[in-house]
Amino acid sequence: MKHFRDILISWGPLGLLLWSAMESAGIPNPGGTDFMLLALAIALPSKASLCAVAAISGSLAGSVVFYEITRRGGEKLLARYTSSGRGARFREWFQHYGLTTVFVSALLPVPIMPFKVFAACAGATGVSRTRFFLTLAAARIPRYFALAYLGVYLGEGSIDWVRGHAWHMAGLAMLLLAGIYFLLRYLDRPRVFE
Repeated sequence: MKHFRDILISWGPLGLLLWSAMESAGIPNPGGTDFMLLALAIALPSKASLCAVAAISGSLAGSVVFYEITRRGGEKLLARYTSSGRGARFREWFQHYGLTTVFVSALLPVPIMPFKVFAACAGATGVSRTRFFLTLAAARIPRYFALAYLGVYLGEGSIDWVRGHAWHMAGLAMLLLAGIYFLLRYLDRPRVFE
């Protein structure tokens, strides 16, 4: 797999696009898109923005495949467990608030929250395609541009910086998740007009 990754790195942004699409479609790849983007931004600083766009495009394209698979296969499986009781409440909760988990897990470069689990739930519970992809784009755009920026300005130290700040990002993820959740709850509450 390392040899394959090295070939894709030699392809530059096109290789990153393919790597990102494969990862987002559900094919596991060690090192992930984040570290490949950092490696390319370090090696090709003049193409860092193009690499970020390639990572975003690949991620969204691969997620189309993953979403459709989970939408078709996951809905039947999930229906067995979510037709009544707690399962039905989970489905209703995910329809209203589940995209917050998708957003936060897609935003942070350190795997703090299991993105694929939440993305699979989005497809299986029938979250609208438009809402899912807008949420995913809103998270991936700042994530990949920030990583490209780190690669250019911190160089070889960027990978250590990301690893060294994992706990900070975990704390940020929890605060962000709670903040978005409570904001949505506030916006959803019934209003009494006199």
